[in-house]
Amino acid sequence: VHIAAHIREIAGITDDPVHLDWVKPDLDAIRKDFPVLNDTAGKRMQAEIAKAKADGDSVGGIVECIVTGLPVGLGEPMFDGAEGVISKVVFGIPAVKGIEFGSGFSGSAMRGSENNDPFYYDDNGNVKTATNNHGGILGGITSGMPLYFSVAIKPTPSIAKTQQSISFSNKENTELNVKGRHDPCIVARAVPCVISAAALAVYDMVKKG
Repeated sequence: VHIAAHIREIAGITDDPVHLDWVKPDLDAIRKDFPVLNDTAGKRMQAEIAKAKADGDSVGGIVECIVTGLPVGLGEPMFDGAEGVISKVVFGIPAVKGIEFGSGFSGSAMRGSENNDPFYYDDNGNVKTATNNHGGILGGITSGMPLYFSVAIKPTPSIAKTQQSISFSNKENTELNVKGRHDPCIVARAVPCVISAAALAVYDMVKKG
């Protein structure tokens, strides 16, 4: 089982998508200081981060994770489904505000005939799907296709800009000025956290059988 992740988006700038037929050497290529597939897009993202920092502000983004080599049948059809097990761990990462599996929210705009994944036998007699809109999970159970999901990371709330807030002790409206160091973007730091969360969730499912 191999797990990798990259920055899919920061400040509306998107990276190239992960190819779902990748194997370990391809996944290892993502492991770099600023983990993107397209370094040109990565430089544009970093420029937006620098711009937000100069403005005393912050930006958020999306981390995409892919897990290959999973056996068929992990998870359960109800409360301990694979999506739920992964989501429970991923939401333990601070700043995570959303998660989607496979086609996710974009799949809701498709027809069933477009979002369904056609099954077929490969040359070795293995059951596969021609597409992977289900993201490697069907009915809460791993299908044997690569499992992939995306995680939304909110902009850092502690920013240098003056913000409207309240004084709880004085019971009045006031302005908030946060002092000290400010991270203009924590998306890159979240990438190894998402990888680790996926590893913990997969281990938990394997252990349960």
